[in-house]
Amino acid sequence: MTGEQKSLMMLNHDKEDRMAKKTKDRDIEKAYTPAQMAAKLRRLADAIEHEKPFQIMIGGERVYIPAGTRFSIEHEREGNQEEVEFQFTWEKTQKRR
Repeated sequence: MTGEQKSLMMLNHDKEDRMAKKTKDRDIEKAYTPAQMAAKLRRLADAIEHEKPFQIMIGGERVYIPAGTRFSIEHEREGNQEEVEFQFTWEKTQKRR
């Protein structure tokens, strides 16, 4: 392997490392005021109704939710605590429209 090939291989490896860092796993929960949540839900409802993509800033990262996303509502109960989660699921390979 030539020196140039080694350099290219190292550059590709560095690029892969940077990409992996950008797409690392996360699990963040963000609390909003009632007014903030209502505004976000209104924007989301408009996007769903018009089959448009939606974007939201969560924990300092902009998240793009593509049109055609799978939507579900989850209800959990444990002891005296109950929780409802609105979930949006899509494959990362989907292109933004």
